[in-house]
Amino acid sequence: MKKLFALALCLTLGLTFSFAQADVTETTAKTAASGPVMEFESTEVDYGNIIQESDPFRYFSFTNTGDSPLVIKHAKGSCGCTVPTYPKEPILPGETAQVKVRYDTKRVGPFTKTVTLTTNEEVEKRILRIKGKVEKKPAEPEAVPAVAPNVLTGGQKSGH
Repeated sequence: MKKLFALALCLTLGLTFSFAQADVTETTAKTAASGPVMEFESTEVDYGNIIQESDPFRYFSFTNTGDSPLVIKHAKGSCGCTVPTYPKEPILPGETAQVKVRYDTKRVGPFTKTVTLTTNEEVEKRILRIKGKVEKKPAEPEAVPAVAPNVLTGGQKSGH
């Protein structure tokens, strides 16, 4: 009888403990998911190999998967050649928006730059990356002279 009672007690305590753990885990998961959550399609954009002075803009799409409005408070490029533009109005839960980044494609050579976003999420800072290589623009052919030499006068301009 004592063995049966001890077994029942152990079983009851074990079940009670496991249900208590499930409740704590579920509560923690709910707490972690509350508030705004910025979920990006990608946090890195590769421009690839591009020609000097080509399209400078790239876009980072994201969705607010949280349960309250998301606010981007500030966005800053790692240097003056990287300029972000972001939505100033709150992004409601379930809405999608974009951060637009302009890189100065006049600068020749490889690059890796960052954009730091400050938001109202639990983790306030987000880092986005751009990379690529700008190749020198091919030389343009020489222009035709503005005044063509006169063939009849031996290459000199005719004067009137």
